[in-house]
Amino acid sequence: MNNRHTLLRWLVAALIGTSAALSHAETIRVAIGTQDTTINCATGGLMIRELHLLDKYLPHTGRYKDVHYDVQWKDFTSGAPLTNEMVAGKLDFGAMADFPGSLNGAAFQKAGKRSIFISVLSGSIDGSGNGIVVPLNSPIRSIADLKGKTISVPFASTSHGMLLRAIKAQGWDPDTDVNIVTQAPEVAGSALRANKIDAHADFVPFADLFPYRGFARKIYDGSQSHAPTFHGALVDAAYAEKYPEIVVAYLRATIEANRLMTEDPEKYSLLIQKVAGIEAPVDYLYHGPLGIQTRDLTWKPEYRQALATAIDTLKLLKKTDVKLDANTFIDDRYIREAFKESGLDYDAALKNYAKSPLIANDAVTGKPIRDFNDVAQVWLANEAQVRNYANPAEAFAALDKLEQGGTKARAVFVHDHGSGLKLFANQAWYVKDAHGTVVAFLLRSGADTYARHVSGKVLDYAVVSGASAEAIAAR
Repeated sequence: MNNRHTLLRWLVAALIGTSAALSHAETIRVAIGTQDTTINCATGGLMIRELHLLDKYLPHTGRYKDVHYDVQWKDFTSGAPLTNEMVAGKLDFGAMADFPGSLNGAAFQKAGKRSIFISVLSGSIDGSGNGIVVPLNSPIRSIADLKGKTISVPFASTSHGMLLRAIKAQGWDPDTDVNIVTQAPEVAGSALRANKIDAHADFVPFADLFPYRGFARKIYDGSQSHAPTFHGALVDAAYAEKYPEIVVAYLRATIEANRLMTEDPEKYSLLIQKVAGIEAPVDYLYHGPLGIQTRDLTWKPEYRQALATAIDTLKLLKKTDVKLDANTFIDDRYIREAFKESGLDYDAALKNYAKSPLIANDAVTGKPIRDFNDVAQVWLANEAQVRNYANPAEAFAALDKLEQGGTKARAVFVHDHGSGLKLFANQAWYVKDAHGTVVAFLLRSGADTYARHVSGKVLDYAVVSGASAEAIAAR
C-alpha cells in the first residue's frame, strides 16, 4: 500500500511539474505577411503556407527545445498595408517588390526601428514582369503611341518606376507629355474593359494576366527598360537579431518551395490557381522553364542596384525623405546560412544567371530541344504536363490535329525570337519566311524589322496557327 501511495505521489508531482514547465514554455510568434496574387512571391509565402514547409525547419533544440510556435499568416493585395502592419508590430516577415520594400524600410526608420531585406524571391535583371497593356481593340501598338494619352499605374509601385523610366527613354516629360493617374490593378481591369483609360502599367502578374483573360494586349515589357526588378522577403531587424534561427528556418522553407516549383511547375501553378485565383497558365508563364522571371534567391549586384534605384526614385516622387542605405538595408547573412544548412553553394548560385532550364524532348521527333529562343509549348486541358515543341509551326500543326479530335488547349506558349521572352502565343506577332520557318515576337515593330531582313511576312496568331477567332478565344 505504501508503495502504491508513493507511486501515486510521484505521478502527481510529475504531472504538476510538467504542467508548470509547459506553462512557462516560451511562445514565439512567427507572423508572415504574404501577397498571394503577386505570384512571384509564391515560394516565400503561399507555397510555404499551403505545403506546411515551415514546420519542417523551425528549430526545436537548444534554446528552442520547449518553445511553442504561434505561426500566423495574413494575405495582402499590395505592399503598403503589409508594411503598415509590420511597422505596427503585427507581422514579423513580409514579401514585396523593390519599390514598396523601400517604403517598408523608410517607414520602419521613421518609426525609430529597422527592417531588413533578407532574400530575393523572384526577379529579372532586365525588368521583365512589369509591363504596359492597352485595351484589346486599341490601335496603340507600342509605347511610342502613348504621347498625350492617359496611363494608369499603382503609384509608388515597381511598375510606376518602370513607367517613368520608359517615358524618360522616349524623351518625354511625365508631367506634360502623358497623363499619369493612380489606379490599383483591380480597378484598372474594369477600366480597360470599358475603354476608360488608354493604357495601364502594372507589376506581376497583371501585365500578363489581363491579356490572358482576353481584354487587354501587352505593348511594352519591362525588359525593354533593362532596369532590374525583384520581389523579396523582409523581416523586422529586431526580430531577426532575437531569433536568427527562425529567420534561417523561413528561408530554408523558401529554398524547398523553390525546388518543388522547379521540379513540377505545372502542379504548383495549379496550386497557385486554386488558392490565389490566378490562372495556372499565367503562373506557369513565370514559374515554368525559361519563365518570365527567375526564382533567384541570391543578392546579385543587379538586385542591389534595383533597390538603390527604388530608394532614389521614391525620393524624386517625394514619397519619402528618409535616408535609406541599400547596403545596410540588405542583409545576406541569413540566406547564406540557409543555403549552407540546405547543402547548397550560395556563391555558385550568386554567379548563376540562367533561367529555370528547359530539359525536354520535342513532342513530335523525340529529339532533345536545343534552340530555346524559338521553342513552343502546349498545355492541354486534360494533361498534367506541358508538351514541348522545337518551334511554333510544329506546335501549331500538332495543336490543330489535337483540337480536331476534340482536345482543348489550356494555353500555348512561344518565345520572342530576339530576347527569348516567354509569351502567350495568341498575344504574339509572327514572321514566316520563304522556307516556311515561323518565329514569334512580342512587338509588331520587332516582327516588321525581322520580316524585312528575311523577306518574310508578318502574321498574327489567327493566320499563322490556322485557328478561328472562336478557337483562340476558347484557349
